[in-house]
Amino acid sequence: MKVLIINGPNLNLLGTREPEIYGNVSMESYLENLKSEFQSHEIQYYQSNIEGELINRLQEDNFDAVVINPGAFTHYSYAIADCLKNIRKPKVEVHISNIYKREEFRQKSVTAANTDAVLSGFGMDGYRLALLSLK
Repeated sequence: MKVLIINGPNLNLLGTREPEIYGNVSMESYLENLKSEFQSHEIQYYQSNIEGELINRLQEDNFDAVVINPGAFTHYSYAIADCLKNIRKPKVEVHISNIYKREEFRQKSVTAANTDAVLSGFGMDGYRLALLSLK
């Protein structure tokens, strides 16, 4: 199974950005662990701080399932929501922090309705749990 893990804005800073919220492990390091644990999956990774680039990557359609952390786009990107709506493959939205314990604006996801499941508050382990759900 080819799984695309796609991260939105500022998630390129994982490991150094607000470690009290997002932890101190980089995505690159965590990906090594995921690839080792899920050897039967081909895990592709893409990150961008630019909304249109995320949409372009999702529209390439060269994957069997997607795990997406839209970052701040979660709360206002109807463009990404529309893109997800048109993907007819398994989709899981992941949030490292519990968005419901954060600022009020972070407690609403406009993208979640167009995914099959949402994981929030499991730290980086949310990506692993998302992959487990796709087996």
